[in-house]
Amino acid sequence: MADICRFGVTIAPRIFISPCRPVTFAHSRHRAPYGAVTLEPRMPSSDPASIGRTAYASFAERYAEIAVTKPHNALYERPATRALLGDTADLQVLDAGCGPGINSAWLAGQGATVHGIDVTPEMIVLARKRCEGLAARFDVQDLGETFATLTDNRFDAIVSALALDYVEDLGPTFLEFARVAKPGATLVWSMGHPMRDWMDERTRRNSTYFETTRFGMYWSGFGEPKPYVESYRRPLAGILNAAAEAGWQIERMVEPLPLPEMKAVDRRLYDELSQAPAFMCVRARLAPPAR
Repeated sequence: MADICRFGVTIAPRIFISPCRPVTFAHSRHRAPYGAVTLEPRMPSSDPASIGRTAYASFAERYAEIAVTKPHNALYERPATRALLGDTADLQVLDAGCGPGINSAWLAGQGATVHGIDVTPEMIVLARKRCEGLAARFDVQDLGETFATLTDNRFDAIVSALALDYVEDLGPTFLEFARVAKPGATLVWSMGHPMRDWMDERTRRNSTYFETTRFGMYWSGFGEPKPYVESYRRPLAGILNAAAEAGWQIERMVEPLPLPEMKAVDRRLYDELSQAPAFMCVRARLAPPAR
């Protein structure tokens, strides 16, 4: 069975999916239409942080090298996220879910002082190596837990690129962002577009749009063995309301288009992303404290 290319990630023909709340399946194994993929029920781990902790550990070095120029990142998500962030010169910036430090290095190069956090120790090692000599420091930190090493009212801006998909409950995370941010600080984040996986029968399957759903897939494009990566899909209202309830005022949401340069690099991906978004990018500002 051939792999299926979708939004820049080639999905091997085996995908697992489970709603985060209990659900009853009539059979132990479910086959998607046309036999394209095999879906299996899988209940969430007892450790909600396991997704973020293990998702990239097995291919951290490969990701750190390939993601720099991979069209899906370099010519699509990254430019849109950075454009929302704006000028960061002389700012204290938190890179939340920093991965191998690609954005951290760019931010430091723009004159920011950066503190990167990530749940994957292997990524922190790579980030420190990439940003050696720059105004950047890094710590292992789960975005779903209290940021124990970060003090209140510290950051002028927070950026979280494609990291919140690995956090089951976004409410506490947005509250922590608000705690460590200065009043009026900017928060920019990118994540999977809620409709992307809902519109795909292979990953929608037994869930409704309104559920928070955990699913996984094998990724091609990052070498062998193909890494198996799990993440969460949730409704748009659940994302934006979690931010608003934590005191973040939404300023702008972008459903990005690919850069024109992608057309020459990967025409099929360019055409797909020109018709429907894979990601959403949001900018919010921390509301001033009530008087």
